[in-house]
Amino acid sequence: MSASPTLKPHSAGLARFLALAAAAALSGLAGCAYVPQEPVVTGPTTTRPPPPPVAADPEGSIYRPLYSNRPLFEDRRPRNVGDILTIVINENTAASKNSAANTTRAGSGSLTLNQTPGVIGGVLNNQGLDASGANKFDAKGAANANNVFSGQITVTVMDVLSNGNLAVAGEKQIAINQGTEYIKFSGIVAPQTISGANTVPSTQVADARIEYRGKGYINEAETMGWLQRFFLNISPF
Repeated sequence: MSASPTLKPHSAGLARFLALAAAAALSGLAGCAYVPQEPVVTGPTTTRPPPPPVAADPEGSIYRPLYSNRPLFEDRRPRNVGDILTIVINENTAASKNSAANTTRAGSGSLTLNQTPGVIGGVLNNQGLDASGANKFDAKGAANANNVFSGQITVTVMDVLSNGNLAVAGEKQIAINQGTEYIKFSGIVAPQTISGANTVPSTQVADARIEYRGKGYINEAETMGWLQRFFLNISPF
């Protein structure tokens, strides 16, 4: 009757250590499955207007200049921090690129030994030396891109520059089922480009930064797996 084998204390500790190491390695690889995305729009996307100035004591006049935050003879266009306006996004960009390269290199050389000592001549059998080489490289590349982005987003005036231009920024989030889509926008708007409907096209916004991203299982399904990215990075082809 044979006795069943038992693990020694140090063997059990080694197995426990290997199990913990494997779990840590799997956790690290799972963390590599997420690819962080660099944000395009940085900084806050909303702000609150400053508090109104303290009104002076009434002097019996019907008109009080500080009663409203809007001048009496000016329109309702945004001009102060905290005001809002609508950006009509209508971006359409197209680009194409073609490149080609072709290089050829060839070389040859010969060596003839006419007078050699007898021993060396016998070894070489009175023969010369010829060498030649050739190198050729052909490469072609082409790229085409066509992007269309349309929509609307209402932004907030974050700052009023010294020349009167408005620094605006805004964010819109839409949650659909298990995913969330959000749009961020920032840029510099000239007051004269704002229409009477309090809108301005995105093509007339300076330093425009538009960001459209999503979160959820649909967005994760479009992301390459960590193992595939690993082999793609180390592949020499």
